[in-house]
Amino acid sequence: MSKDTQIQRLGRLTVGEFFARFPDEDACLNHIMEVRYGARHVCAACGVEGTFHKLANRRAFSCAHCGAHIYPTAGTIFQDTRTPLRVQFYAIYLFVTTRHGVSAKELERVLGVTYKCAHRLGHKIRELMMKADGFAEMQGHVEIDEAYIGGYRAHGGPGRGENKTIVLGIVERGGRTVAQSVPNLRGETVHPFVYKNIKTGAAVSTDESPIYDLLKSAGYDHKAVNHGKKQWRKFNYRRDEYHHTNSVESFWKLFKNSIRSTHIHVSAKYMDRYLGEFTFRSNHRQMTNAMFDLLISAV
Repeated sequence: MSKDTQIQRLGRLTVGEFFARFPDEDACLNHIMEVRYGARHVCAACGVEGTFHKLANRRAFSCAHCGAHIYPTAGTIFQDTRTPLRVQFYAIYLFVTTRHGVSAKELERVLGVTYKCAHRLGHKIRELMMKADGFAEMQGHVEIDEAYIGGYRAHGGPGRGENKTIVLGIVERGGRTVAQSVPNLRGETVHPFVYKNIKTGAAVSTDESPIYDLLKSAGYDHKAVNHGKKQWRKFNYRRDEYHHTNSVESFWKLFKNSIRSTHIHVSAKYMDRYLGEFTFRSNHRQMTNAMFDLLISAV
């Protein structure tokens, strides 16, 4: 098997393939038109199904039957911006091919745009990732763990609580990842998030935190590992598998390392957007090509 064939089967989108697919503005606009409306569709003005032709020097297509115009970028992240579509497409490509995210300063340097434009574009792409990821209830073996992002205590040392953003993550082994920021770690805050994302009866692994104590009475096969006593895994004989939180802790490790190295700091205001970005990549990490097309289809 050739290397090119292997890359294609793995679903990767190389930079050469990207520029071959989108060599100019028209190629990008045609792709948006095809994704949103299809090569042929019923015209809203005349009711006739037919083809639409690209108009010169405009981000618009004209109905071959009645001449009515359609604007494929209307209502999308590409609307009301003078930034070329090819530049915005390449920004999306950068987001789906990285592991550690893309900072606004990096977008500014690579794309040759202003910092204000790069900052806006980065957040638009993160919102798109949150929208495209969808929702699916988890029902296999699930791990839950909380983390504290950023900040320092008032006395200057690192630690939990003060000046930090609390985030909660759920990872289904071999499946999806979801995460969101929470104002506190009380049961009335944590439990609705768990009930929404995890199907009753699923196996749930957590640490020894008391906020998870009621999961068993709620219908989950809950087991906790006591990290305070250096217990890192516990064998479940009924299911013939181990309870641990290694998968969700690995996600938090990647997220925290990325914040420190790429973004330096993320405010609580935008935390959920960054979490949505990283969970989207985690959920579709095997298919870079599909990730890109999924985002374009969600515009």
